[in-house]
This record gives sequence, C-alpha cells and structure tokens, in this order.
Amino acid sequence: MSQPVPPPQQPYDAQPGGGNPFAAQQPGQPGVPTGNPFAGQQPGQPSQFGGVPFTPAAPARNNVALGLLAAVVAALVAAGVYGGIIGATKHEIGYAAVGVGFLVGLAAGKVGGRNPALPVLSAVLALVSVYFGQLLGVAMINKSDRVPLSEVFLDHFSELNSLWKADIDPIAFLFFALAAFAAFSGAKKAAG
Repeated sequence: MSQPVPPPQQPYDAQPGGGNPFAAQQPGQPGVPTGNPFAGQQPGQPSQFGGVPFTPAAPARNNVALGLLAAVVAALVAAGVYGGIIGATKHEIGYAAVGVGFLVGLAAGKVGGRNPALPVLSAVLALVSVYFGQLLGVAMINKSDRVPLSEVFLDHFSELNSLWKADIDPIAFLFFALAAFAAFSGAKKAAG
C-alpha cells in the first residue's frame, strides 16, 4: 500500500506575512479573528450572543464623602486589629502601625479618588487609628477577668490614657509619623 505524499510546502519565511495567513488583512475587517467577540459592535448594541454586553460603570472620583467614610471604616477595623495584635503579643509592633496607615489611605484613595483633601484626612485618621489601637492593646493587657474589656476601655478611659502615656517611648512617635506618611502616600497612589 502506498500512501499519497502531501505536496511540498513553502517554508514559513517564504509565505506572505511570515507564515501569518491574516497578515494582509487589517484588524476589525470581516473574517479576521481578533479574539474579541464585540470588536465590530457599537456600545449598548445587542451582541451576537444575545443581550447587551457588560459595560462597567465609571468609578466614583473626587467624592470626599465616600472616601472619608471608607477611611473611617478602615481606621476602625485597623485599630481593632492593631489593638488585638498588641494585646496578643503584649508589646507594640511598630511596623503594624505603618500597615494601619497604608490601609486607611488605600481605602480613602480607592473610593474617594483624587480629591486633595483625602490624603490629609487619611493621615489624621491613621494617627487616630494607631492611637486607639494602642489604647485597645493596653486595655487588653491590663484588664482583669472580672471586668469586661468594654468597661475598661469606656469607663476607665482616663486611667487607660495615663497607662498609655507612662508606657510610650520616643520610637512610638516615629511609627506615628510613618503611619501618617503611609496613609498620605497610600491615598495618593490609590487614587492615581
């Protein structure tokens, strides 16, 4: 039995377009596969697959109220996590304060956009968040089994603040500054 021999083919370099059968056609012309099923279609028109293709809404930009709300929520969550870390480890981890600041700035920038007030507000909220996180950590370390944490934090706030002041060291102020800087720069980068 003999099998038919295929005809000889030209090498890829000798073919038009270096072996690309669609090299002579321009993208968007009929018959040219572009990989995009919606390539020749106007926005909002039904597609060949039925229905209208998804067009994402433009992100909210320059919205101070939403950015501030997102930053406040992020500051509350970050303060709780930071305080929990301090309470669990029984000492302050300064680099976590930088993470608190970055999280607050990221939330404000992503949601609020490029408003120039948001980085400044993020820095202030980061400082407040780190402060309350440290207070929460001091409360967790110094609470007794008989008194709930909420009572220590809310009813004995002045004593808690005095404990915090007595325990603070100069390096803590560096981490406050780094947290504010991280929030400021995080908000600017997230908005860009």
